Amino acid sequence: MDAVRILPDVEVATGAPMLPAQFSPEVRAQLAQIDEAATRHVEDNRPEKTRKGYEADWSAWERFATEVGLPVLAVTTGTLVLFVEWCWIQPGRSVGTFLAPNTIDRRLSGVVVSGRRQHKLPLPADIAEEARALLKAKVKEMEKAGEQRGRGQAPALLVRHMRRVAAALPDNLAGIRNLSIMTMHFAVAGREHELAWLRERDIQEDPEDRGLIVDIRVSKVAPREVVVPYGSRASICPVRAWRKWKQAAGLDQADGFAFRRLHSRWHTVMSAGLSPEAVGDVITKCGELGELEIRPTGHSPRRGLVTESQRAGNDPRQAEKQGGWARGSKAMAGYREDDDRWEENALHGVL
Repeated sequence: MDAVRILPDVEVATGAPMLPAQFSPEVRAQLAQIDEAATRHVEDNRPEKTRKGYEADWSAWERFATEVGLPVLAVTTGTLVLFVEWCWIQPGRSVGTFLAPNTIDRRLSGVVVSGRRQHKLPLPADIAEEARALLKAKVKEMEKAGEQRGRGQAPALLVRHMRRVAAALPDNLAGIRNLSIMTMHFAVAGREHELAWLRERDIQEDPEDRGLIVDIRVSKVAPREVVVPYGSRASICPVRAWRKWKQAAGLDQADGFAFRRLHSRWHTVMSAGLSPEAVGDVITKCGELGELEIRPTGHSPRRGLVTESQRAGNDPRQAEKQGGWARGSKAMAGYREDDDRWEENALHGVL
């Protein structure tokens, strides 16, 4: 975004700041252009997956508005409640299924964010509160009826899972790379796109040989630096796995992708990196190869780190920092609560 300088002559002459109501039409027009350029600049710097998600959410809102005869920019408490009702009966990806509650909740967020940022609507902070209350009530009724929608939350990829995968992976370039992806994904509690966009320069050796320093520059929330110490189990140690992959792949270009594609025929290392979706596919294939009882996805290592850290008795704030969650994140707290059912149970010491 290019820098712009506005110099109202009146303000310079009098030395007193002008009120917005006193701005000339020319200044107002220039400020409007700056606002528009700023919005485009922010959008251009968002991760592609986030942009596409918001676009899909707003597209769904446009279809809803057209069907019920509402102006597209009529985003209100009441219309969002109607939107939930409309989304609830929309078909899912598979024939005979309906949209999952998490998808509907994400669409609510996408509509509100797009309304504020793209269309400059002055929407209150609690505008979607009633819509989410309705969605919560629908989920309760769905659970009572034994109905299932969507795949549910990603299962946690735990240490015992990774040990089985490590034992099953072949000792070739694909196996060495996939082990490094899996263990690094877990160690930094990463998102798929964060792993996909890592460059060689972003993974540095600690000067005192305590492990790795991983600079996650591209993130949905904010960049962060994560230290990855040696693991106590050599087979799934992220430090050793990265070194083995780096040597086997001959990585020696600072700006090159840390995790590369392999040629489909010759199985040689290519210069192109992996897409976020491909990173998720690697985790799922690892689960299949290890014959796990779960079907891990690209979110499973992130959830797994939180679960295992909780079991080890670590402060939750450490996991928040590792994975780039906001302080007191409800999403991360939900991961811990699932495992707390075993640790904090009314039957302990009873039977």
